[in-house]
This record gives sequence, C-alpha cells and structure tokens, in this order.
Amino acid sequence: MSGIEWLIAALVLIGAVFVLLGSVALVKLPDFYTRLHGPTKATTLGLGSLVLASMVFFNFVQNELSLQQLLIALFLFITAPVTAYMLIKAGMHQKVTAIEVTKNQHLMQASGKKPAP
Repeated sequence: MSGIEWLIAALVLIGAVFVLLGSVALVKLPDFYTRLHGPTKATTLGLGSLVLASMVFFNFVQNELSLQQLLIALFLFITAPVTAYMLIKAGMHQKVTAIEVTKNQHLMQASGKKPAP
C-alpha cells in the first residue's frame, strides 16, 4: 500500500471512531444538554475526517478535482454548531430540566431548579 492509501485508511478509521463516540454519547449521557455536546463535537470531527478521506481519494488516487466534498465539509462545520445552539435555546425556552450536578448556572435557572451554593 502506498502512503496515500495509508492516509485514506487512517482518516476513515479516525472518522468512524469519532462518529461512533458521538453516537454513544447521544445514548449514554444523562440529560438533554449534555447529549447535544457529544454528537455536535465528535460527530462533526468524525464526518469531517470522512469527508477529508474522500477528498484525498478523489483528488490523488483518481486524479479528479472534486470540490463537492469541500462544500460538504464547509456546510457541516457551519451548520452543526448553529443547530446545536438552536436546540439548546429551544430546550431552555421549554424549561427542559438539567441534571443536578450541572455547573452552568444559566441552565439551572432555565430548568426551574435552584442553583447549588
């Protein structure tokens, strides 16, 4: 295997691990606010790595210039944090409860619980 193929394999493996970690975080974390953190960060990194592997493959192995993957990555890195922010704001508006050990006072006040001293 050439160096490019090793790079592509490594990027795909790294991307798959991050996507898996983001998915497990979505299932295992205790409340709405922390569940958004895992998929937003880890899955964005994972999908970015997979798209980067696709860019390397099409640009160097198949000798085709593919800007579609660059646009996908740009769209992903812009929309994922904005979507998470909007979901958190909607959760705060709906007064979704946070777990008691949350250190963010704004979440505790928005959820209707009294902050710990």
